[in-house]
Amino acid sequence: MAVVASAPGKVLMTGGYLILERPNAGIVLSTNARFYAIVKPLREDIEPDSWAWAWTDVKLTSPQLSRETMYKMSLNNLMLQCVSSSESRNPFVEQAVQYTVAAAHATLDKNNNDFLHRKLLQGLDITILGCNDFYSYRNYIEARGLPLTPDVLAALPPFTSITFNAEESNGENCKPEVAKTGLGSSAAMTTSVVAALLHYFGAVNLSSFNKDHHQEKDCVDLDLVHVIAQSAHCIAQGKVGSGFDVSSAVYGSQRYVRFSPEVLSSAQVAVKGLPIQEVIHDILKGKWDHERTKFSLPPLMTLLLGEPGAGGSSTPSMVGAVKKWQKSDPEKSLETWRKLSAANSALETQFKILSKLAEENWDAYKCVINSCSIHRSEKWMERATGPDQEAVVNALLAARDAMLRIRSNMHQMGEAAGIPIEPDSQTWLLDATMDMEGVLLAGVPGAGGFDAIFAVTLGDSSSNITKAWTSLNVLAMLVREDPHGVSLETGDPRAQQITSAISSVHIE
Repeated sequence: MAVVASAPGKVLMTGGYLILERPNAGIVLSTNARFYAIVKPLREDIEPDSWAWAWTDVKLTSPQLSRETMYKMSLNNLMLQCVSSSESRNPFVEQAVQYTVAAAHATLDKNNNDFLHRKLLQGLDITILGCNDFYSYRNYIEARGLPLTPDVLAALPPFTSITFNAEESNGENCKPEVAKTGLGSSAAMTTSVVAALLHYFGAVNLSSFNKDHHQEKDCVDLDLVHVIAQSAHCIAQGKVGSGFDVSSAVYGSQRYVRFSPEVLSSAQVAVKGLPIQEVIHDILKGKWDHERTKFSLPPLMTLLLGEPGAGGSSTPSMVGAVKKWQKSDPEKSLETWRKLSAANSALETQFKILSKLAEENWDAYKCVINSCSIHRSEKWMERATGPDQEAVVNALLAARDAMLRIRSNMHQMGEAAGIPIEPDSQTWLLDATMDMEGVLLAGVPGAGGFDAIFAVTLGDSSSNITKAWTSLNVLAMLVREDPHGVSLETGDPRAQQITSAISSVHIE
């Protein structure tokens, strides 16, 4: 029986750079773009002589890359050995498999360990699939002379083959590179594989975690998924990151404060040869001191993402430049971080106030949002009638003001560090977007750069924004906020997507 688990991509709305250091918080929104892992046995029956086997087989298939990779897994030290060409390797899935099998061994009792051993002897057949939103199809669309509209994106077949940037501008072939949109594909992929395998082995039960019934009451199972996914992801990356992308892939939209990096020190030593069984005990016993609080956008607000098409940015090198600047000018950098932190907190506070106002007086809140959705921000206050509506408008305007302060400080930080956190082309585009009717705020997510921009729109204004973006040569993506984290799916997503795609086909 196949197990299918999915995990969402992310948009870091506030906390870029600051989130790398405790106790700074960031607001991270999970999205409807999901990564799927399908796990099933390679063999239905166990061979009679399998009790003597020292190895089992693992097959990893990535249909979007037309790749199939075979591994041998040692049943003694639980390490994978690739037996396919080295080009087809995926370090994130490799580490996810090794750490998950070790965690299952460490957490299951003897009877269940026998069950795990039988499952391993059958071999593992793992398929990974990422929603189209994780990848950029902008070049593909432009090369075919099609308009840069969400409708064209929506018409692409689900889980479309990923186009490669196979040539450098000088015409020479270079290593093919997948063009991504910055939604955290590696974190979502790692998390989906860990979740599917832990459920498959019986180490967790994710049956109550699906997108319709996401119970947060008993999070022990999710906590195990989180710890193993964080560990595997950090080791595959070669560094201990802040972990906000994995946390949102597991738990969904949240306010996040990172864990202390020391919790993974033994895992980093393990890369140098410590047995994974020893490492996993340290990881499971470690003090995971991250903090997360549930968060999602207030009602009647929509998250939009747009691809300006100026090419991606390298987050690690930008982070390196900011750290270098911090060391060279500690006084100025500390002052900028303090201002940025205050602006981040102010935005978070206004979102909380708006959610509370919606709860307390829905009619006044709804009336204001609908009215503001068809006007530019300078007209909002004159549309308000009575103190209840004015309170909503005040919170909206305060949220805008906080976002402008965030952008200003991020821009200054980029200039001081010599990197394009909010490049001039993005500044112009964000200003134009914030000036549109029904736009609450706009910014560059995460570390900034040229990857994408986000906007939060009010009421039904999003379709007008996407049209305006098209005229500005920005491709509006299909991504929206979905506050749910990791989920157990009922079947292969390709079958579901095909059914829904067929039902939406119009024959002219």
